[in-house]
Amino acid sequence: MKQESWFRPYVTANFWRFLLIAMLGVLTVLFACMLMFTSGYLISKSALRPENILMVYVPTVGVRTFGIGRAVLHYAERLVGHDTILRILSRMRLRLYRILEPQALRLTSRYRTGDLLGVLSDDIEYLQDVYIRTVFPSFVALVLYAGVIAAAGRFDPGFALLLALYVAVLVFVLPLISLLLTKRKNREMKQARNRLYQKLTDAVLGMHEWYVSGRQQQFLTGYEEDEAEVDRTDRALKRWARLRGFIGQTVVAVTVVTVVYVAGKEYAGGSLDVTLIAAMVLAVFPLMDAFLPVSEAVERIPLYGQSVQRLKAIGHGEGSATTGYPEQLSLSRGEVDAVIRSGAHIKLEAVSFQYDANGTDAAHSAHSPAAPSPDAAEAAYSTTAHSPDPADAAYQPEAADTAYQPEATDAAHSARWAGATASGCLDKGTHALRDISLDVPAGAKVAVIGRSGAGKSTLLQLIQGVLAPSSGTVTIGGTDAARFGDDISSVISVLNQSPHLFDTTLANNIRLGRPDATEEDIRQAAAMAQLTTLVDSLPDGLHTRMQEAGQRFSGGERQRVALARILLQKSPVVILDEPTVGLDPRTERELLSTIFSSLQDRTLIWVTHHLVGVEQMDEILFLEQGKVVMRGTHDELMERCPRYRGLYRLDRPGA
Repeated sequence: MKQESWFRPYVTANFWRFLLIAMLGVLTVLFACMLMFTSGYLISKSALRPENILMVYVPTVGVRTFGIGRAVLHYAERLVGHDTILRILSRMRLRLYRILEPQALRLTSRYRTGDLLGVLSDDIEYLQDVYIRTVFPSFVALVLYAGVIAAAGRFDPGFALLLALYVAVLVFVLPLISLLLTKRKNREMKQARNRLYQKLTDAVLGMHEWYVSGRQQQFLTGYEEDEAEVDRTDRALKRWARLRGFIGQTVVAVTVVTVVYVAGKEYAGGSLDVTLIAAMVLAVFPLMDAFLPVSEAVERIPLYGQSVQRLKAIGHGEGSATTGYPEQLSLSRGEVDAVIRSGAHIKLEAVSFQYDANGTDAAHSAHSPAAPSPDAAEAAYSTTAHSPDPADAAYQPEAADTAYQPEATDAAHSARWAGATASGCLDKGTHALRDISLDVPAGAKVAVIGRSGAGKSTLLQLIQGVLAPSSGTVTIGGTDAARFGDDISSVISVLNQSPHLFDTTLANNIRLGRPDATEEDIRQAAAMAQLTTLVDSLPDGLHTRMQEAGQRFSGGERQRVALARILLQKSPVVILDEPTVGLDPRTERELLSTIFSSLQDRTLIWVTHHLVGVEQMDEILFLEQGKVVMRGTHDELMERCPRYRGLYRLDRPGA
């Protein structure tokens, strides 16, 4: 489906408003010219000492009329113009958020945070300026150019030709030169600012690491160097702006001198009254003020083009295109409710997932902007640093590991894993998962273990329908996971490393799980999440504000608030994406105990680096290089797999 333009629809929808704005702009300049013309005439006439005051009465009224009229027209033009543009800006932002919202689960893996910040702040603002600073001034200048030359032609064709050449320098020649000279500099400026955005957001997110490593000065030095580069480019652009302004004012001065010369010549020939010489000269200044901004307006065009291209790139993810399903194939609310009532049986059959050469998923490379490689996607999906990982330790598998092939588990086990193998590697970082089969009936508890980049987060994204498999199928309740679209949050809840908490009350943060929840529902969810003691200790109880990102509370308390939100949501499946990362061992054990007890009636898929609590899982899956290399219950793996036994003892020295 052809993507809608970021420019044409808004022009079409506001055509008559745009026409009104342009007319008001032209009238504003004409009234300014007439104000200066009548003022010059009034001054000249008064200097000649007219015999009767009535001789200057009409120009006096004209000065008042044009003076008030110019102010009113200018105000009306600005009022209508900004009202229209702000309406357009609002619709653009809404459109952008509607594009980004369905991609919420994949944003960090597909875009840099700094790039998104640049799009949301700079690019939309640039598209606002395309109307105010480029379209309207340029249109007004062209209309006035044609009108002035036509009017001057009736007075003196030779003078009209000369005036046309002067104004052409301001309207055509200087803008073209300005565009050619500043195009590269503006591009460099935009790229440098994007680098600053990226570096700053990365530094803010990783501030703790900078302090721990003692490399704060290194960051500051690098950031200051980038700022200096931006400053150098900015100074170069300002130098050209000053030179361009000087050239423009020189053209204005030459035009004024020419008008004085032509008017004096006409006066000497007896065809022009002496009182009109000053009037004609003064009328030139507001007219030239309408032509001077054209150069700046034109040189900004490449910036608008770059902004539109970035918005189009993000727009490729609009709707459900990234999942491979058109909107008409999405599930109805009734179908989603039926899956929820059935318990949301999750099943993967021979699933493989591969990134293409550009880093995008092979299934949707035509629709998606450049995305990171599998390893980068794993890191991006888990946005905070994690504590030391026993699975990453330099533990070499024993010979028994490669020979180990787990027997079929007991039928009572809640999950079935197939496709396990201990041999084989991924193709140079392109395969995230290969030949994974999984059967998780309602109520199953499954742990997924593996080092960073093993494919854990890719597996979660496939289950959530964020990504479509390169081969094989992923179904929830017998329906392709990608078809759930935005409704997937009704089926699957996610408790990740750093759940976002808003600067509002504790109750409102929990209520996000179900907006129509009553106060009693919220209290019950808080009690199940073991928050009762905390709530009772707060000055306003559930109505205590949490401060930005929940900074008022500890890491464990923030996770419990997020858990209460999930409990309120009542989705049949809960994904635990390393929720205990960064917590001390005691808090970790207490939080896991709360999670397992409160979610005992739901399907759990737990991604973890630690082996604390895995004994409570029905099945354990160990991923390595996109393949299942170990699977079974905790007891089975401890008995049959020396590698798992070593990792478990490494993580639990006292076990």
